[in-house]
Amino acid sequence: MLFGDPLPELDVHTGYRGPVACRAAGITYRQLDYWARTGLVEPSIRGAKGSGSQRLYSFRDILLLKVVKRLLDTGVSLQQIRTAVNALHARGVDDLTSITLMSDGASVYECTSADEVIDLVQGGQGVFGIAVGRVWQEVEGSLVNMPTEQAEPVVEDELARRRAARRRAM
Repeated sequence: MLFGDPLPELDVHTGYRGPVACRAAGITYRQLDYWARTGLVEPSIRGAKGSGSQRLYSFRDILLLKVVKRLLDTGVSLQQIRTAVNALHARGVDDLTSITLMSDGASVYECTSADEVIDLVQGGQGVFGIAVGRVWQEVEGSLVNMPTEQAEPVVEDELARRRAARRRAM
């Protein structure tokens, strides 16, 4: 842990709608929609399923959105950001807070210790760094008074089962 504070317990059934995720991450709804459709950062609680449905983003999703925004702001290419996000997805929540992402503007490097950061800077690689634990605290602070939504369990009735079976048969 970077700051020594215990991590809050994340509720996997409570999420934030798109507009709230945008405000907390500092992005536009257009960016959010594009990143979800292209698979960069997809909502982990509830995806969009047709017209009128609402995506529901977890705290971790919003954390990743804010990291992506920071990387874009510093000029890192979307291709490099995709690579970094895939690496972050593979990590557990506890691991995320101990990571510092360093970049020279072209590549993104993952550092998990102060020694790695120093080695990277001394080697001339790092130009800027993003302490993910610090971003965690910022997102947490921005979501404190934001409305949340509970993900409702999917209830499938007989008609829905028949429709799904008919679609699979086509």
